Amino acid sequence: MGASETFEKVIMDWRTLAVIAVVTILWRTVVSLDKQITLWESVSSGVVLIILGWFIFSYLYLLSKRETSWLISNKMAQGIAVTVSALNVYVLVYYAMRWYRLMTETEIYVPRDYLMRDVRYAMLVLAYCGIIWATGHLRKMHDNYMLVTKDMPERRKAGASEVIFSILTDERSVIVILGAVFLWRAVISFDKQIVLWESMCSGMAIIMLGWILLGYISSLSVRTTRPTVAKIYQGFAFALLAVNMYALVYYGMRWYRLIFMPASEEALIPLDFVLRDIRYFVLVIFYCTSIVLSKYLERASEECEFLIKKGEKEYKE
Repeated sequence: MGASETFEKVIMDWRTLAVIAVVTILWRTVVSLDKQITLWESVSSGVVLIILGWFIFSYLYLLSKRETSWLISNKMAQGIAVTVSALNVYVLVYYAMRWYRLMTETEIYVPRDYLMRDVRYAMLVLAYCGIIWATGHLRKMHDNYMLVTKDMPERRKAGASEVIFSILTDERSVIVILGAVFLWRAVISFDKQIVLWESMCSGMAIIMLGWILLGYISSLSVRTTRPTVAKIYQGFAFALLAVNMYALVYYGMRWYRLIFMPASEEALIPLDFVLRDIRYFVLVIFYCTSIVLSKYLERASEECEFLIKKGEKEYKE
C-alpha cells in the first residue's frame, strides 16, 4: 500500500471523521466562551472549512477520472463532486460577506447569535464528513467492482410512485427547477432588498426540497441489500441532513432579524442582495445535483445486485 493510499484510508476512516467532529465542537466551544466570534476566529474557522471542502472536491474529481469497468461509479463521483463544489461556493460567498461585516463592524446579532452560528458551522463540518464517509465506500466499489453495463437486463416496469420520482430526478426537471429559481430571485431582487414574505417563500421551498430529498435517499438505503452501497447512501443522507439543519437554523435567524430587527437591513453590505441570491442559487444547485445523483445511486444499487447475482450464478456453474 502506497503512501497516498494509506493517507486516503486514514482520512476516510470513521474514527478520523469522529475526531474531526469532536475537534470542531471543542474549537467552537472555546471561541464562543466570550459569547462572540471575532474576525480572526471567523477567519480561522472559515479557512479550515474552505480548505476541507475543496480538498474533497479535488479528490472526487480525480476519482471520477480513474479508469474502471464499472462506469456508473464515475458518474457518481462526478455527481458528488458537483454537489460539493456547489456547497463550497456557498461557503466562500458566506464567509466573504461575514468577514466584510466583521471588518466594517456592521454585523447585526440576534439573541444567542454565537450559539446559532456554532450550530451552523458544526452542520457544515458534519456535511463534509458525511460526504467523505460516502466517498470512501464509493472508492472501494470503484476500485474493486467490475461490471459491463450492457449486460444489464431491462428494468422492470415502474410503479406510479417510481414514475413520479423518475420524472423529478430527470435532468430536464432539474433544469426547470434551476430556471424557476433564477427567475424568482431575479424578480424579488428588482427592488434591491428581500422582504419577509419573499424570504419565507424562498426558505420554505428550499427546506421542503431538502427534506423530501433526504427522505427519498434514506428510503434507498433501506431498500438496498448491499452493505457497501447502503453506506454510500447513508453517508450522503447524513450530509443532506446536516445541510437541511443548517438551512433551518439559517432561515430561523434570518426571519428573526426581518421580524424583530428590521433596521438591520439598513446595514447591508454592497451588493448584499446579489450575494444572497448567489448563495441561494448555489444551495439550490446543491440540492438539484443531489436529485440527479440519487438516480445514479439507485442505478448503482441495481447494477450491484445484478453483479452479485451474476457472480453467484457463474460460481455455481
